[in-house]
Amino acid sequence: MTWLPPLAGTEAEHVLGMLDRLRATFRWKVADLDARGLRQRIEPSTLTLAGLLKHLAAQEDYASTVKLAGAATMGTPWDATGWDGNDDWEFTSAETDSAESLYALYDGAVARSRARFGAALESGGLDQPVHAPALDGHRANLRRLLCDLVEEYGRHTGHADLLREAVDGRTGEDPPPDWRPFFPRQ
Repeated sequence: MTWLPPLAGTEAEHVLGMLDRLRATFRWKVADLDARGLRQRIEPSTLTLAGLLKHLAAQEDYASTVKLAGAATMGTPWDATGWDGNDDWEFTSAETDSAESLYALYDGAVARSRARFGAALESGGLDQPVHAPALDGHRANLRRLLCDLVEEYGRHTGHADLLREAVDGRTGEDPPPDWRPFFPRQ
């Protein structure tokens, strides 16, 4: 399996292809670790792979509910998580989560997000307005929302690369061709 976006696809195929490549690379960087490995830090930073898993799960659901559709909350499973209003909550609360629950949370969020964005693209394309407002009150379009998610993954996949290398030496730009992400692939 190749992790590259299509060479000659549509704009939507390219954006989704870049996002899926980053999702798969991130998931591979955090794969197969126990709680100890997910909580390892590189001093003086407090950033962990556990925190990144939970943060990107939250970003997936936030982008595909509140920003995309204007939902008041992200819904299940976030309504029962104990979020305390702190912007660092995903990172700090992940310290007590099991590896299994973090992987399930992330994989579920990606699957939900992929389905929501796929449905939005089918019904209105990249130019449709979403509910994410700009500072001037104008609404962004779906293209911008997806590009923002690509940017979020780009930053945090780089963090995951450094953290994973510190855990067990795993390096590489893309997962091996025979590796499969756990979230359902369309």
